[in-house]
Amino acid sequence: MTLAGDDVLVADLLDIAERSDAEASAAIAGLDPERVAVAVLREIAARARLRPEPPDPVTVALDLGFADRRLGFAITLGAGKAEVAVGGDAEAPVLIRQNLVELLRAVFGPAGRHDASRELVVEHVPGPGAAEADAANRRVSLGVLAANQLVGAVSGRPADLTELAVRFQSDKWGSHWYTPNYERYFAPYRDARVKILEIGIGGYGDPQAGGASLRMWKHYFRRGLVYGMDIHEKTGIDEPRLRTIVGDQSDAALLDSLGASLGPFDIIIDDGSHLNEHVITSFHALFPHVRPGGLYVIEDTQTSYWPGWGGSSTELDRPDTSMNLVKSLVDGLNHREFVRNGDAEPSATDLAVTSVHVHHNMAVIEKGVNTEQSAPPWIPRTEDEMTAFRAP
Repeated sequence: MTLAGDDVLVADLLDIAERSDAEASAAIAGLDPERVAVAVLREIAARARLRPEPPDPVTVALDLGFADRRLGFAITLGAGKAEVAVGGDAEAPVLIRQNLVELLRAVFGPAGRHDASRELVVEHVPGPGAAEADAANRRVSLGVLAANQLVGAVSGRPADLTELAVRFQSDKWGSHWYTPNYERYFAPYRDARVKILEIGIGGYGDPQAGGASLRMWKHYFRRGLVYGMDIHEKTGIDEPRLRTIVGDQSDAALLDSLGASLGPFDIIIDDGSHLNEHVITSFHALFPHVRPGGLYVIEDTQTSYWPGWGGSSTELDRPDTSMNLVKSLVDGLNHREFVRNGDAEPSATDLAVTSVHVHHNMAVIEKGVNTEQSAPPWIPRTEDEMTAFRAP
């Protein structure tokens, strides 16, 4: 499995945005400045759709400087539009000028101010009493709204996860109440260059349907690459920084191959079939492909208690349920405290799980190095040691 062309370009731009001006300029020259500018402006246009927009379509011109060149573009916003065109627009009521390297850094680089070269030029409107004043004033007012929409998309921080869930109609807030928990764990990652995999896209067999939470992740993690896997083809919802993959989460070999090809991932979310057997298979196949410091989330763990999904409400210690998997991870978290017989050793998972957070119907597992030492060896563990310890 390899990255598609647009994904490769965006991955390159995420890297270039962290380089010095000279190094970034050389890399952009090698990729084609116009192609880079279009990719950056498409990202801006996508983010702009989340902000208040003009009631009618209006075009904002952009003049981007690169080396000794000026590159002209136009973005049309309003009434649901967000379209990028090459070539500029001399009739646009507002012009935005900025250095391309700085704009790239503002969109795909580390957090900070990246507006030193930005200049906004607004068309002068006719004076009071001029016949065309009303129409010109309206056009300029719309242009200013659109310019504010674009600048906010570049410089502003994305909405929180609950707002984004409502915006994209994700069931992670409404049908469920997951986004406050996600905000708690994901906030430290939101400005980082993360890779995210979510199992389960939604929309069943319709290739155009689903993907609400994938779009939510994309806009929350402004520098993230988001992958969604589903048993049905979902290429109709692919877009820059969001790619779908066809796959069955019960196929451990396929999951391992996916992780080796596209990972390591910073965050994996299992919102797939919710069948207990599939949840367990997916965890064991994909957790090794989570980056140290990353997170693995299992949603909808209520199916552990539903017999129709392979769970049970009476046999709570059954090893074949997803909640028993979670419980075993808590035991493994404390592997240093085990009194072992023979040559028994902690598993690779025991050594890699550093925390387990359980909420209603969801579990969040953190990966790291789990070698925290136990209590001093003189403290008794066994009954014989305790008897000797208490003896006068």
